[in-house]
Amino acid sequence: MGKMKVGIIGTGNISGIYFQNGSRFESMEIVACADLDVERAKAKGSEYGVRGCSVEELLADPEIQLVINLTIPQAHASVCIQALEAGKHVYVEKPLSVTREEGKRVLELARQKGLRVGSAPDTFLGGGIQTSIKLIEDGWIGTPIGATAFMMSGGHESWHPAPEFYYQKGGGPMFDMGPYYLTALVALLGPIARVTGSARISFPERTITSQPKAGQKITVEVPTHVAGVIDFASGPIGTLLTSFDVKGGSALPRIEVYGSAGTLQVPDPNTFGGPIRYCRAGSKEWSEIPLVYGYAENARGVGAADMAKAIMTGRPHRASGELAYHVLEAMHGFHEASEQGKHYVMESTCERPAPLPLGLANFQLD
Repeated sequence: MGKMKVGIIGTGNISGIYFQNGSRFESMEIVACADLDVERAKAKGSEYGVRGCSVEELLADPEIQLVINLTIPQAHASVCIQALEAGKHVYVEKPLSVTREEGKRVLELARQKGLRVGSAPDTFLGGGIQTSIKLIEDGWIGTPIGATAFMMSGGHESWHPAPEFYYQKGGGPMFDMGPYYLTALVALLGPIARVTGSARISFPERTITSQPKAGQKITVEVPTHVAGVIDFASGPIGTLLTSFDVKGGSALPRIEVYGSAGTLQVPDPNTFGGPIRYCRAGSKEWSEIPLVYGYAENARGVGAADMAKAIMTGRPHRASGELAYHVLEAMHGFHEASEQGKHYVMESTCERPAPLPLGLANFQLD
C-alpha cells in the first residue's frame, strides 16, 4: 500500500517523539518539517534526516498529503486552516483549537474540501485504555454506572522553563490535561450529553521557581481548580476534577469506571500503558489485568498513523476532529456552567472511536 508522505509544522519540544515514532509506522513517512523559525526547522530536520524548510515551502510540496500540526495552541486553528487550504489533510496536537468557533471553522473547511482532520491525544489508542475498553465491552464490570477522573497537581511553575502560558487564556488544568481525561472517558463510555461544574482561581498570582525565570510573577487569567460533572448520553455519570492548586500530594486514582458487576481502575490517560486494576462486585480484592494490546510504550503519533492508514483504506480514523471538537466543547462547558450557574447542554456529539482489533503488531494498523 505504501506510506503516506507527511510534513510536520512546529519543531518545538513535542516534535521529538513524533519524529522518533513517525518513521517506524508502516502507514506514514515524515519527509519534511517547518517552523516559523526556519533555522530551528533545519536543525531539527538534520537531526532526524528530513528536509527542514519554511511553512510556505512545506505547504507547497505536492507530495506531502498529511500535515502534523505541532504549533502552540493559539496557532492550532490558523495552521490547520492553512494546511486545508493547501489541499492537505491535517492532524493537530491537542486541543483542536482554543475557541469553539475556530474548531467549527476547521471542521467545516475540511468538509467543504473533502479532507480529514485528526487531533491528539492519541493515548486512548495505547494498550492500557484499549484493554480497558475491551474489558468493559466484554462485560467485566456489567452495566457502566459512573466514572471518576482526577488530575491533581501543583502547577507547572516549579519545573517548566516557560510556565506562563499555563495560566493564560487557553491554558489552565482543564485545557492542558482535560483533553487526555475526556478523550479517554468518551472512548470508554461514549459521547457526552451535558456537563456542569464549579471553577475558581485559587491563587491570583504565582511565582516561578524553575529556571531560567525563577522569581518572576505570573498573573493568573484562567480557573486553576475545576470540578466537573458529566452526563454521558449512554447513561453513566462522571466526575472530573482538574487542578493546578494541590500544594501537598494527592493519592486519588487517575480514572475509575464503576459498573453493576465491578470496578475498573484505568491507567493514566497521559500514558499508553498500564497498570489496569479490577475489583469484582462483592469482593474487596484488586487484581492487576495484563494488557492484551500493544502500543504500551510512548507511541505518540499513532493517531496520525491511524489517520494515514484510514485515508488510504477509506475507513473512519479514530483520533478524529469530531471527537476533539466534542472534548473542546465539553471543556468550555465546565467553565461556562460555573460562570452562569447552570448546566451546559452539549451541541455536538461524536462516534465513540472504534476499538483497535486484537493481534496488531506494534507500528501496524488495520
